Amino acid sequence: MEIYQFNEKLEQKRKSWKRFYFWLALFFLIIIFSFFYSGWISDPQETVKLQDIEFSQKPKVEEATVEIKTPKEKFIPQNFTMETIKKKGCVVDGFLSEYGDDTEELIRLINNSECQYLHRALETWRAAPDFNRAQEIMVKVKKPMVFGMFIAEALSQKVRYHNPETGENFDFDDMCKDGTDNVWGEHSCKANLEEKEYREYLKFITRRAMDAGIQSFLFGQIYFQEGNNLKESKLPEIVESMREYAKEKKLQIIIGAQTGSITDEKYLRMFDYIEGGVGMNDQGAIESGACLSWRGGCWALLWHPRFKSRANNVFLHLDWSGIQSDDMSRFARMDKDTRAKTLKNLYQYFTSRNMGFLMPLYATLYRENDGCHGESKKFYSASNKYECQDEDAIRKIMQGSYKP
Repeated sequence: MEIYQFNEKLEQKRKSWKRFYFWLALFFLIIIFSFFYSGWISDPQETVKLQDIEFSQKPKVEEATVEIKTPKEKFIPQNFTMETIKKKGCVVDGFLSEYGDDTEELIRLINNSECQYLHRALETWRAAPDFNRAQEIMVKVKKPMVFGMFIAEALSQKVRYHNPETGENFDFDDMCKDGTDNVWGEHSCKANLEEKEYREYLKFITRRAMDAGIQSFLFGQIYFQEGNNLKESKLPEIVESMREYAKEKKLQIIIGAQTGSITDEKYLRMFDYIEGGVGMNDQGAIESGACLSWRGGCWALLWHPRFKSRANNVFLHLDWSGIQSDDMSRFARMDKDTRAKTLKNLYQYFTSRNMGFLMPLYATLYRENDGCHGESKKFYSASNKYECQDEDAIRKIMQGSYKP
């Protein structure tokens, strides 16, 4: 009886070990199969779907124009006063980058306006600037003009931009902040001023911009581009280098930044101006506090003494970010008379307090805004050719002759 029980226990152990070895072998087979299977299907051009957004594992390369060709007709920049920028400044976002579909109409609109400064005319949002095309457009503006360039916080990792000093392309992956891949859409990232590659890129494009006659440079949302400690910022050396190059060229420039809620006076004084949105409500009214009450954190209202008293100059405009609650989208949903009254009130309020208010001629809108728009729903245009038809009111407000 005891021998039988012993043999039965031995048989049970043997079966247990067989099951163990079976599952162990199966486990290794699954791992090996997965490894080879992934190798079979991993086409480098494959696109996978993640949360209904398509991300290409290997982005299509976009070659950017770098070498500035000698134009048939060259734009000649002139000196200007800060008073002119504050009172004769207009937003024409991406004008020199041809954001819209009707560049010729924008040229007409600008030539017929009171504008003498075009804010953010050349864009770099997830794109590299094409200075050759920009120069072709600049000479079509038939009056003295100061052109502005936006140095965006958003980089595209698809762009291939040649660095003639090294003979190689700039490496945009080396310019990104860790953990910011796809933060502003497919193959985008936040720029990182602590990366030498990014600083070299900035040096290159700002010098090429000055060669083309651009005189105002705005760093977008600089707090995204900076490190954790502003005292260790690399930006002062960039700004100083830009000023030295402008001095060599005998070119007057101004440098600004979207500084948000930064209050470090030494840092803010590094710029000729700080820039931000007005943060108005649907009736065009603004608040009196330092931070917009209905936004998270501190969406800074830069005319407040907390910021204005620490800065050299303040420029304000109708902010746009492509969302329903931004200034531009609210503005476009107003009726025509309310838009004119809003612009008059804002223009007079800020310019009378020695700040600049930049009139909207062209800017991005919330895609489903249901208000007036330009040639497409995603852009506002003041042109009389399209729905909003604000150009006459804007011109009269800047002349001081507007009457409701």
